[in-house]
Amino acid sequence: MKTAITKMFDIKYPIIQGGMHYVGFAELAAAVSNAGGLGIITGLTQKTAAELGNEIARCKDMTDKPIGVNLTFLPTLSPPDYPAYVKEIIKGGIKVVETAGRNPSQVMPHLKDAGIKVIHKCTSVRHALKAQEIGCDAVSVDGFECGGHPGEDDIPNMILLPRAADELEIPFVSSGGQVDGRSLVASLAMGAEGMNMGTRFIATQEAPVHINVKNAIVAASELDTRLVMRPLRNTERVLANASSDRLLDKEKTLGADLKFEDIVEEVAGVYPKIMIDGEMDAGVWSCGMAAGLINDIPTCKELIDRIMREAEDIIKQRFDSMAG
Repeated sequence: MKTAITKMFDIKYPIIQGGMHYVGFAELAAAVSNAGGLGIITGLTQKTAAELGNEIARCKDMTDKPIGVNLTFLPTLSPPDYPAYVKEIIKGGIKVVETAGRNPSQVMPHLKDAGIKVIHKCTSVRHALKAQEIGCDAVSVDGFECGGHPGEDDIPNMILLPRAADELEIPFVSSGGQVDGRSLVASLAMGAEGMNMGTRFIATQEAPVHINVKNAIVAASELDTRLVMRPLRNTERVLANASSDRLLDKEKTLGADLKFEDIVEEVAGVYPKIMIDGEMDAGVWSCGMAAGLINDIPTCKELIDRIMREAEDIIKQRFDSMAG
């Protein structure tokens, strides 16, 4: 299947593995890329730029296919050394960077000078248009269904993707709720040039996370995610657990007086305990509504092959049968 995204990123299939904290390590990125998609290393999971350089090298030992790096721009008083991370990305020969969070304009000249394609993750059409304006090559349009940060507009992909198609000149992929061949065909029908999957790729054999995490996703239904940190305008969709219940109770009790310091126990530094140690109630962790459609833990190759087979069957059989 050829689309503007497969051509831009030199990949076989229009499927991207999005950056995920303490999930996007070399093992997963290489497995996705070897299976024909675009695997992405999560830059800030690596504590220093030098460690990111080592992770890129480790990934390149596992695949000769294109890989990307996610760089998320966080609203923080002590930001990471972004210039150093960018230097390692360039030095490592990375040709695709997924940016997320705040406006990535500070690093755009360096990335563009190095011939790197930039795809920015956006939760609204206005942000996608801004990404286009500052020179991003593509955008990942992130609907309300997504795990992680869906923004504050609450627009699902059935509306957001066609709106993006109406407004954008650069290619875009769908993100949020993407899980199978049906997702891919629906995304293409609404104007996307491919899809970005997060939660679905956590529940794969190669994802270097604890089996408890994978089993929790398989066991979850579409009703088992919660929106937290809404009062702080930093909304995050997470899997329901004891920590999310406790956090939501604090939000209800404190109301307008809620401060980040009140929820540090539930949100700060919890990912290693969850993703690596498998302590499922150690804190809140990003998970999309797509969990309700995830029922197994395949290899990345099995998953991507199945998605493409399903997509082709829908296009050739279901659609063709309707044409008459």
